[in-house]
Amino acid sequence: MITATDLYLAPAPKRISPRQGAFKCCANSKTTFIKLEAAEPQSLIAAAKKTGLAWEITASPKASREQIGLLIKLDDGAGIPSEGYKLVIRPERVQITASDPAGAFYGACTLAQILRQTADCGPQTAGSEPPAAVFELPCVTISDWPDFPARGVMLDISRDKIPTMETLYHLVDLLAEWKINQFQLYTEHTFQYMAHPIVWEKADPMTGGQIMALDAYCRERFIELVPNQNSFGHMERWLKHDKYRPMAEAPYGCDTAWGHFDHPFSLAPIDKRSIPFVSGLYDELLPHFTSRMFNVGCDETVDLGRGRSKKICEERGVGRVYLDFVQEIYRLVTERGKTMQYWGDIIIKHPELIPELPKDGIALEWGYEADHPFADHGAKFGASGIPFYVAPGTSSWNTIAGRTDNAIGNITSACRNGLKQGAIGVLNTDWGDFGHWQPLSVAYLGFLVGAMASWNAKADVKKNLAQNLSLHAFGDPTGKTGRTFYDLGNLYLCFKRKQFNSSVPWQMLFRDLKEPKWTEDLSISEFEAMDARLGEIIPAFQGDGMTAPDAEIVREEVEQVARILKLGSAVGKWKLGGKKPKDFDRMIEEVKMEHELVWLMRNRPGGLRDSEGKMKIG
Repeated sequence: MITATDLYLAPAPKRISPRQGAFKCCANSKTTFIKLEAAEPQSLIAAAKKTGLAWEITASPKASREQIGLLIKLDDGAGIPSEGYKLVIRPERVQITASDPAGAFYGACTLAQILRQTADCGPQTAGSEPPAAVFELPCVTISDWPDFPARGVMLDISRDKIPTMETLYHLVDLLAEWKINQFQLYTEHTFQYMAHPIVWEKADPMTGGQIMALDAYCRERFIELVPNQNSFGHMERWLKHDKYRPMAEAPYGCDTAWGHFDHPFSLAPIDKRSIPFVSGLYDELLPHFTSRMFNVGCDETVDLGRGRSKKICEERGVGRVYLDFVQEIYRLVTERGKTMQYWGDIIIKHPELIPELPKDGIALEWGYEADHPFADHGAKFGASGIPFYVAPGTSSWNTIAGRTDNAIGNITSACRNGLKQGAIGVLNTDWGDFGHWQPLSVAYLGFLVGAMASWNAKADVKKNLAQNLSLHAFGDPTGKTGRTFYDLGNLYLCFKRKQFNSSVPWQMLFRDLKEPKWTEDLSISEFEAMDARLGEIIPAFQGDGMTAPDAEIVREEVEQVARILKLGSAVGKWKLGGKKPKDFDRMIEEVKMEHELVWLMRNRPGGLRDSEGKMKIG
């Protein structure tokens, strides 16, 4: 029998105390009940269903103690923090006590993970069918509560890849079990605005009805679906059209800190049409959400002051012009009864202006490297009384396979420093730069690390991470699937060169290698070392132990990751003076063909051709 100390639980509970004995039960018993005890028992139905136990649910006071296998109870006087729970497994029954329905649900999530490891029919995973098995649960007392009241995930759906509804529902199921309570879809042009069909017509956008369905699905799992619409920078998908180009800061591009742009990028804050335009977007988007939050973006306005607003920026300062426009956006948001979230990267460069930020808005302090200065930046927001989240990332984008160690370092640093500096939440981001070539399963590791660190920042998330990932993301008790993704994500370490926000194999395929900087400080031997390591990782992965609903897709995604990495290595060795592979053209064609096949397993067709065009070779 598995013992309490042998359990893999993600997030790790704050307190876990083993007890003597075991609770034995049959998952499909016709005589065992789940009793709900609360002023409104219906509020606990989601928790009862989450366990996966196919027992009758009742709120009847006539149910005898002998009939009750699981008691789920709300108790305001138990001293349990909001969203926290107490899970007690005794030989005679299991009890979950919480002060609110969300806490009861999270207690049920922990119980589901214990059941997954003690069934004699093999493991289940989030979203799978209830098990038909006999269980022998180790007796234990778990007291648990979150460090951060807001624990979010943001998924980029604007860099070409828009998931199907089935994919989104599956991801929400995973995130809910990992105790995430906010979810955002990063949007530039991929909502079906009725007034603006030219912007989304080739993108297969999220419709209003789909948003409302997803919102309801999230709420049933205690997740708040937060609307997200970038509103200042990153508006090129709009401004490239003649209808909107006149509102651009630089209608035909300009020199920026990122190099020369030959396209518009940001809205012009001095254009009188900009705020009414943004206002119209909000009026169309926001009614589809029940959340009182709203992420308006406003990051990376790198062309601000280099176009139409150059004169006023020289007179008043870029920071002041930026802040004035953001305050106008704040007015629009508050008029609609929402709390504004906004990225903090621009205002942090003008710390003297931080105290002027709205005191009821939420700054999102983002950074994606392990050494990002979360402590310094968080202290600046905290000292000014500005509510803020820390916003790390999964390190999946611009990599193909991820950057495991960087993701762990970045996320844990964000959460630990955020906790010290008074952050009120965490928003873990997953971006899709340059065509979103990384498969969704590559991001699962970063999603899980973010969930674990935002719930329990002091816990060692790296301990047993591969096994937790394998079991609770892929339903694989062997640990092989989790280990495969963990190790693939560390292939970037085969290269000594600092890899900011990307990996070397990805750079070989998506950067212009005519620029010497992309091959400087690289060696053929480094690529050969990566090839050798890849040759060890892939044969060890079989995927036969997976029971997750997306198991077949995951197997295809692992093969595609390996295929792209091999192509990146071949290009790198060739550009460094090695021989061009004889089957090079076939390798390229195979990668592109499989990219389409794997893409369509989880995502809508719109955006696929744009994504394919991002690769620089072939």
